[in-house]
Amino acid sequence: MLSNCGLDCCDECSRREECGGCKKVDGHPFGGSCIAAECIKRGGIEEFMRLKNALISEFNALGIEGLEVSDLSLLNGYFVNFEYQLANGQSVKLLKDNYVYLGNQIERFGSDRCYGIVADDTNMLVCEYGCNGKDPEIVMYKRR
Repeated sequence: MLSNCGLDCCDECSRREECGGCKKVDGHPFGGSCIAAECIKRGGIEEFMRLKNALISEFNALGIEGLEVSDLSLLNGYFVNFEYQLANGQSVKLLKDNYVYLGNQIERFGSDRCYGIVADDTNMLVCEYGCNGKDPEIVMYKRR
């Protein structure tokens, strides 16, 4: 096992060779931060589960049509940090590639687009995108 927290995220990570695993980098993958490692350092697996359940409730309370969250997984920022086109023509990334977040992909019924949800202990993001992250749009971004 390569992780400090006992979760299997390091074993399943396609970028494990670049990082070395949570134990090797003391919970700072790719020089960044992992939400699971930080929570577990603060208060054990119970703290991590409290945050995860709180985030699920917060996402569901947003009232976004078709967004029903039942679980969150650990996601490498590198894979979920899309570039969004703003109304003024600028492009922006809202996440950090070297962080590990809690999130999920929720398929939208009757649509070829999905919701992508990502959060940590300070921010929440809901976006919508097509196949393979094509044409991402910000639905909601806020501080917690």
